[in-house]
Order: sequence, then structure tokens, then C-alpha cells
Amino acid sequence: MTDTIPVTSPLLPPLEEFLPYLEEIWKSRFLTNGGNMHQALEQALCDYLGVQHISLFANGTLALLTALQALGVTGEVITTPYSFVATAHSLLWNGIKPVFVDIDPVTLNLDPANIEAAITPLTTAIMPVHCYGRPCDTTAIKTLADKHNLKVIYDAAHAFAVRDEGGSILRHGNLSALSFHATKVFNTFEGGAIVSPDAATKKHIDHLKNFGFQDETTVLMPGINGKMNEISAAFGLLQLKHIDQALEQRKAVDTRYRTLLAELPGIRCMEPNPAITSNHSYFPVMVESNFPLSRDELYHYLRQHGILVRRYFYPLISDFPMYAHLPSSAPTNLPVAQSIASKVLCLPIYPTLEYKDLAHIADLLFQAGKT
Repeated sequence: MTDTIPVTSPLLPPLEEFLPYLEEIWKSRFLTNGGNMHQALEQALCDYLGVQHISLFANGTLALLTALQALGVTGEVITTPYSFVATAHSLLWNGIKPVFVDIDPVTLNLDPANIEAAITPLTTAIMPVHCYGRPCDTTAIKTLADKHNLKVIYDAAHAFAVRDEGGSILRHGNLSALSFHATKVFNTFEGGAIVSPDAATKKHIDHLKNFGFQDETTVLMPGINGKMNEISAAFGLLQLKHIDQALEQRKAVDTRYRTLLAELPGIRCMEPNPAITSNHSYFPVMVESNFPLSRDELYHYLRQHGILVRRYFYPLISDFPMYAHLPSSAPTNLPVAQSIASKVLCLPIYPTLEYKDLAHIADLLFQAGKT
């Protein structure tokens, strides 16, 4: 058992397997601007994820920023307060007003029942998040978007390799944005991507992420430098060789947690959805009122014992100063999100987490439950 157990640990294949990729890059002396590694990873990800068009980015936030630019989103966008701040920050950086609506108490995603009431003449899009990799109600969201002529951009940062009954959940919406940050189930050190529905949209996005260049002398639009470099792309290619095993290991950790914690009163695990192929990117539990410690007390108790749990997502995005003044940020507007944010605790989960460490975490939780 280690001295501390982090909430996550990056997937790192054997170093010796990465060296041939680096040698090829050194031989080519091509470090960025859509080299062989970049092109190979785009195709490999399309094949693995079951999508047709993907554009790689230096990180997931740049992918979100560019997705909004690509669709010409302006005015107001309906989104969730229960996410990492990059979701809403991408809106502010584009001069767009976030409008927060409450989440569903089961999925923790945007509640479609609350979306329609928040639509105004200024609303141009919906930006839902597949929270913890659990899919949104994509059918209901599409129905609302079609009815009101709105774009849908999914923040799919948590959703690599997640599938519903129709295939990859990345196929939903006008665009889906991924993160390949080191904390994600699939990482390229830093990285991200946009999944597009057609070749024309991908081409437009590829122009936007490369300063707007069409060719050496032609600039079509005010683009940004969002390109993924060759070393990150090479690492992604290597990661794909190990990702299936890593996802199986994550699934095993998830199963063991559920067995170990099944008889612990006051700690509620989120129920799995049998219709979904999960990536087990997070393991959130809810610290209910019948547990002897509050969520924050349990958080500090576990961290004092070297278990580096996290309160994902607390505070809500809507509680931060740059958003708190918005009418939609009022706590009374977001009762479910406020409640969940006060109860959630994400336990450690990663492929190399050993059973003895899992048992130690469970033992600490049971001890805390007796205080």
C-alpha cells in the first residue's frame, strides 16, 4: 500500500514502447503542423471510437472554444453548473452568456425538463456535459434543439469510448468535444478533439485551429493555434494499444468498490446503466444525511489518511465570482445541483489501483461510518 492514493493516475505504457515513436519523430524532424503521427492518430481514433471525422487539438478547452466558433454561436447558451469550469469558461471567452439550468438527480446531467423554460430569443445553443461519462438524454435534448432551432455542442471530456445502444455517444449533437488531459481515461499528456458530422465541418474546424490558413498565402478566418504536436499524437497512438486493457481494469475497480461498499449505510454509489458501455472514468459516491460525518468532514478524514479524494464538482460553476451575478446562478434555480455538490465525493479509480488499496479505502469509510 502506498503512502498516498491519488484520485487518479495517468495511463503510462512501458517507456521502451514509446521510444520507437520518438525515434521516428527525430528522424523526420517534423514536430507539429499535422505530421504523420497527427494524421495517423486522427484515423486511428475514428476507427476506434466509431466516428467518421475527428480534429485533434492541443487541449480540450481549445476544442470547446473552437467548436463554438465553428458553429457561429452567439448570445446565450444553456449549460450545466455541475461541471469543470472550462465548460462555462469557453462561453465567456467567446463573449457568450451562460444560462445555467438544473440537473437530473439520477444522471447528474442537464435535465431536459428544465431546458425549455430557460430558452429566450437570445438562446442559440445548448452545451450539455456527459457528466462522469454517463450519457445525457440525447433524444430529449435533440427534440428541444430541433423545436427551437438551436445548436448542440456536447462537452464529452469524460466520455471517451462510451457507447449507447446506437453506438458512440460522440455522434450526438452538432459537435462533440473531447479532452485527452492526463487525468482522463485516454490521454496524450495534454490534448483534445472535436468530432464532426461531415467532412466540410471538419475542414472548417481544421482551418480555425491553424490560424485560419487555407494554404501558405491564404487566411480565411481569424483562427487560433490549437494544433496537437507530434509527440502527443505519437503517445496517443501508443495509448490506443493499451486502452482496452485499461478500461477493463477500471471496470474491475468499479465492481470491487460496489461489492466492498454495498453494506455501508449513508454512502450511495451511482447505479450503473446496463444499456451503456461505460468507461468508468470516475467513481462518485453520495454522502447522505444518515452517514455520521458530513461530506466535507469525510473528505478531510480520508485526505488525512492519505486518500486524495476530490469533490467533483464543488463548488458549482455558478458559485464562482465571474458567474454568481447571473440570474440563472441563483441557488434557488439550481436546487438539485446544489444538493449533489454538497454530497458528492469521487473516490480513487485508475487501472493500476491495487485491491489492497481498495480494501484500505473501504476500511477507512467503514471506520468513519462508526464515528
